[in-house]
Amino acid sequence: MAMNGLDAEFCGKKVAILGFGVESQESVEFMLKLKAVISVFDEKAENAFDVSRLQHLREQGVSFNFGEFPSLAQFDIIVRSPGVKPGIQALHEAGDLGITITSATNIFLEHAQGTVVGITGTKGKGTTAALLYEMVKTTGRDAYIGGNIGIPALSFLDILKPDSVSILELSSFQLMDATRSPHIAIVLMVTQDHLDYHTSAVEYIMAKMGIASHQSEKDSIIVNIDYRGSVQVAGRSAAKRYEISKFQRVEQGCFTEHGFVVVALGGVQERIIDQNSILIPGKHNLENVCAATMAGKLLGIPNENIAKALRSFRGLAHRLELVREIDGVKYYNDSIGTTPDSAIAAIQAFDAPKILILGGSTKHSDFTELGNTIAHHPAIKAIIGIGEEWPRIRASIPNHPHGIEFYEDLTSMQDIVEKVHSHAEPGDVVILSPACASFDMFKDYKDRGDQFKFWVEKL
Repeated sequence: MAMNGLDAEFCGKKVAILGFGVESQESVEFMLKLKAVISVFDEKAENAFDVSRLQHLREQGVSFNFGEFPSLAQFDIIVRSPGVKPGIQALHEAGDLGITITSATNIFLEHAQGTVVGITGTKGKGTTAALLYEMVKTTGRDAYIGGNIGIPALSFLDILKPDSVSILELSSFQLMDATRSPHIAIVLMVTQDHLDYHTSAVEYIMAKMGIASHQSEKDSIIVNIDYRGSVQVAGRSAAKRYEISKFQRVEQGCFTEHGFVVVALGGVQERIIDQNSILIPGKHNLENVCAATMAGKLLGIPNENIAKALRSFRGLAHRLELVREIDGVKYYNDSIGTTPDSAIAAIQAFDAPKILILGGSTKHSDFTELGNTIAHHPAIKAIIGIGEEWPRIRASIPNHPHGIEFYEDLTSMQDIVEKVHSHAEPGDVVILSPACASFDMFKDYKDRGDQFKFWVEKL
């Protein structure tokens, strides 16, 4: 794409980038191309970052400031990273001074050529984004995937063309100060999450509304009507509305019925695929399948291409990922399952006898529904309880009619996997879906999942 508009906006300007995570590191590289004068601020200590990377950027004129954010009054533009709350004092003061405050997401949505599809929700964003990307790729179109999925959107902004399709996974952190919305917005299940960051469930839902609130009647929104929070988010949109549901027919949208994924448009219903032909496991994934299918239809992807992608897509790492089958026991890595809802979905994905690995660091979640699910799910044989949140999870499980064995006080993934292996029997399913964050025992959910896979492969 032509960078003229961006050149005029950023060239020679004093730009402060708040936070130095994955997205912001790409923002620095992007601003260097535009010849901005860049200062990076991060509250972490300098030794938390790669020394060679800092040196490389300092040689290109980037300055770094570690520790508490100072006044930012001397800057022309401030780029907020997703990990920095919009309400902090330094940003309030800058806003009062009239300084432009933006984000990588806003820059992308303002300047991207082609069609942008944005996907948000408490769970399922990455799976839906990757599945839609595979659908678009079957047609040979110019497609890109990025955002919260781990690929910064700015990394491909300058190569987009008018016929490109960009698919972005967007978190509440990226949407809460959005000034633009995508052409096609997908609102998956919106329940409770990130209450360690947002002050309340209401604020979390309001943050998600950025995906819809700047749409026009020329745009489209796809909403999962099975969740009240999702319907609230979509209510902010002026776009043409399409609905998805696992439980009921919809007039305009996609739903499941009689074992098929069905699209209804303009009074015509089309069966896209038999559910048994879909490769990714779990009834909850039908929600993601319906969302991606509906978006695919809006992008003009033929039914046979949509079905082809559904028959071949294996899912993403750490999302109910089959690691290995040993002696008739299947081991599933769902380490990204950091909420009670995702753990419930993993439990309900299988009818076989289950051994669960639950617990971790806090996100201030309510475990009541998870506890009730465990208590009334007779196929759960045993639970390995780990981390600081396990006592709260166990306390949420009421008296139950079937006996569940509990194993506690295991402090390493090697011990956890070996304990599971010693108790699992042919036909069992072992699921790591912790319902919690990972930071008390692991670096992040990927580290937790990778360690699980490593020790399962060692069995």
